[in-house]
Amino acid sequence: MKRTDTSSMLRKVLACLKAYRLLFVLSLLLSAAVVGLTLWLPVLTGRAIDLLVGPGQVDADGSLAGILMTSAAVIAATAVLQWVMNVINNRITFGVVRRLRRDAFARIQRLPLAYLDGKPVGDIVNRVVTDAEQVSDGLLMGFSQLFTGVLTILCTLIFMLTVNPLMTAWVVVITPLSLFAASFVAKRTHALFTAQSAIRAEQTALVDEMIGSHKAVAAFSHEDEAVRDFDEVNGRLSDTSLKATFYSSLTNPITRFVNNLVYAGAALLGAIAVLKAPFGMALTVGELSCFLIYAGQYTKPFNEISGVVTELQNALACAARLFELIGAEPEVPEAADAAVLAPDEVDGQVSLDKVCFSYTPDKPLIEDFDLTLERGQRVAIVGPTGCGKTTVINLLMRFYDVNSGRIVVSEHDIRDLTRHSLRGAWGMVLQETWLSSGTVRDNIALGRPDATDEEVVAAAKAAHADGFIRRLPDGYRTKLGEDGGLLSQGQKQLLCIARVFLCLPPMLILDEATSSIDTRTELRIQNAFAGLMKGRTSFIVAHRLSTIREADVILVMRDGHIVEKGDHRTLLAQNGFYAELYNSQFEQ
Repeated sequence: MKRTDTSSMLRKVLACLKAYRLLFVLSLLLSAAVVGLTLWLPVLTGRAIDLLVGPGQVDADGSLAGILMTSAAVIAATAVLQWVMNVINNRITFGVVRRLRRDAFARIQRLPLAYLDGKPVGDIVNRVVTDAEQVSDGLLMGFSQLFTGVLTILCTLIFMLTVNPLMTAWVVVITPLSLFAASFVAKRTHALFTAQSAIRAEQTALVDEMIGSHKAVAAFSHEDEAVRDFDEVNGRLSDTSLKATFYSSLTNPITRFVNNLVYAGAALLGAIAVLKAPFGMALTVGELSCFLIYAGQYTKPFNEISGVVTELQNALACAARLFELIGAEPEVPEAADAAVLAPDEVDGQVSLDKVCFSYTPDKPLIEDFDLTLERGQRVAIVGPTGCGKTTVINLLMRFYDVNSGRIVVSEHDIRDLTRHSLRGAWGMVLQETWLSSGTVRDNIALGRPDATDEEVVAAAKAAHADGFIRRLPDGYRTKLGEDGGLLSQGQKQLLCIARVFLCLPPMLILDEATSSIDTRTELRIQNAFAGLMKGRTSFIVAHRLSTIREADVILVMRDGHIVEKGDHRTLLAQNGFYAELYNSQFEQ
């Protein structure tokens, strides 16, 4: 990452602190108080030492007890203020990270499918979870050490000058060497931390893929290859992490060496000042002890700051990936005057006028697609894999926007409608089932959370799901795991179908809605769907052509174009591409 990019990313991170201005100021005030008390303690220590080893007398006036009591009070107050400051810093840090995660997750909800389809799921998960955690660690170290360290350096410098300017000059000249060393190392470790974050995301994506496809991995005896793939990624992550950690760890011994050099030089010069008082700069033993404590306090923040710089390199690398997600281009925003399509306004009329669409500019898919449907018509879309059937559904739902042409629903161009109201007009059952980690009832009532138990049961019965639901341990209150837990694919699909029967939407989209259901149950559901589709405009995508023989219109697609159109009998009589597809499914 270039210096300008690093500065830009740091500004973005700091901009997140605006919501915590008061806590930030309070943290700075507490830091100043902690530093002040910490610097007062060496003064008290020096006075106590001089009372014990002073010339000709030992605590003659009895003030040692008072100094010790004051020192104890200072130590206690410092500890309490330090604890309060850490609590505030933690609140700021984790509040910022919580906001970043919320913004990232909210942006995911608004991203176009094109972005999500082009990114591994594990990579996105890694940005929201792991990268945000790394940003948190960097911020926490920055708050707890950076501000206090800078204040300590400035204030300690002033105190040391009042004790002995010559010794202070030695400390000031030598100590910055640790920062130069830390900066040198940090520049070379940033690229390694960036690579580490990217490889970690790759590993997360691979694990997610292998767990999600475990049955396929086992079925094709791909376990050994999966382990080898993981070992390869894991090895690269280990090597990169080792290099990043090794080079970043150089800062600590380097700064400690410089700090010890500073301390040794100050001790030598101080001893000479106590014994011989060169240049008239005499020191007492107590003042020397005080100065050496200051020298240690002055050099310690340099060591901590160098560690902060290294940690910030990792945090900024992770922040860049997180902000890239947050700043990703969202869906085309809705017009300010976008209309809300109420359910009672949906008349079922749908038309596609010269629609053109492609996922990538160099690969045309749908070209000059024309279609007009009246209320209540059942339209089936058939064709070979990749011909554009599901793409038409994506366009109707406005998961993607057309490149040219327009789609009209109930006399509204769908781009002039809010997405929420447009999608609310459709009931949709997909081949890919999706169930949340909740109860069976919650999953059926996903589209109508206010539905009564009786309505949920009625919908399940209509979808022929009531029987297997009642055989579950807790019936409709059975909690499902991720993606349906141990339910079969067919049972999951029945629950998704029950959702549609509960919502009773004005229009329907059935994309391979019964592909995972046994033939006997499918016939029952087809009869139920037939009743549901009466009076509702319906799009049906199916590979099993026996399921769409009763459709009013069948669109036969090939390479993004409608090549045949008509009902089942008409298309069979034409003895064209549809007849070829239909007959091929019944050949022995």
